[in-house]
Amino acid sequence: MLPDAPIASLDPCLDCPPDQDLRRSQAAARVEQAPAYFSIRTARPHDFDALDRLLSRAYPALLRADYDRETLADILPLIARANPRLLTSGTYYVAEGPGGALVGAGGWTWVGPQGGVGPADMAHIRHVVTHQDHTRAGIGSALMRHAMGAAKAAGARILHCQSTLTAAPFYRALGFDHIADIELHLCPGVSFGAVHLRAKI
Repeated sequence: MLPDAPIASLDPCLDCPPDQDLRRSQAAARVEQAPAYFSIRTARPHDFDALDRLLSRAYPALLRADYDRETLADILPLIARANPRLLTSGTYYVAEGPGGALVGAGGWTWVGPQGGVGPADMAHIRHVVTHQDHTRAGIGSALMRHAMGAAKAAGARILHCQSTLTAAPFYRALGFDHIADIELHLCPGVSFGAVHLRAKI
């Protein structure tokens, strides 16, 4: 789950250890049992304020188990904000709950979080979030399966993801492979530990 800063297939990977196969099966089960109280649509510019509120409330609650207070104080003002460019990309999506309240968001772009475009078949997962009171309800999995299906239909075959430590197990359970532990530098003097993952779709 990154600002600038899953999946097309949940089939077990023959190269994965048994515990990863189990996590994938559990993730698939959560998707199948996901309640029908939310719907997914393409984000629009007018979602900015609602998404900003979602990020500013969810990220502090979800990340505090893996990052100390000092780190969160430095990074949250930078990562827990809506990105206007994503809201006009056409490839970023929101999950709406009862009354149209946003309970999740996430998507993909050809441009990476730090800018730049790679090979023609490579895309990037971007700014994924689930409302802190609605985790483990299938919202994140449904959003990312939607995003990855759309990316594949557009010609992407490889998806890269820069994940927080908190979200890395989520992506691995959905088929992403761990590439490296990384340090993300947001601005001079502000950085935090993260994980680089990749999936073939």
